[in-house]
Amino acid sequence: MNSCSNPLCPLTQALTVIGGKWKPIIIYQLYRSSKRFGQLNVAIPGISRKVLTSQLNELVNDRLVTRQAFAESPPRVEYSLTEKGKELIPVFSSIADWGGYLVKEYKESL
Repeated sequence: MNSCSNPLCPLTQALTVIGGKWKPIIIYQLYRSSKRFGQLNVAIPGISRKVLTSQLNELVNDRLVTRQAFAESPPRVEYSLTEKGKELIPVFSSIADWGGYLVKEYKESL
């Protein structure tokens, strides 16, 4: 594998956009349906509202997630995956499968 320390490396670029603790989980939560901020906050235990807001804003800026505001009272905002965001689902599914094997190995070693 080539060295990937410069910003033009495809792996570095991908991890810049989707890396971190929460972004993959947010994307995976939006896979089946659009969700409101509060629904995401409940569905992702341990994430603070501030971090969720920041991560959603970054995902919107990177065009992986859309934010749709409805002109209602009270105001309602929904987040959903873009087509670009949906392209990540098979990647995350493969990672989850691999993680399942790791969990199995860990349980067997106890």
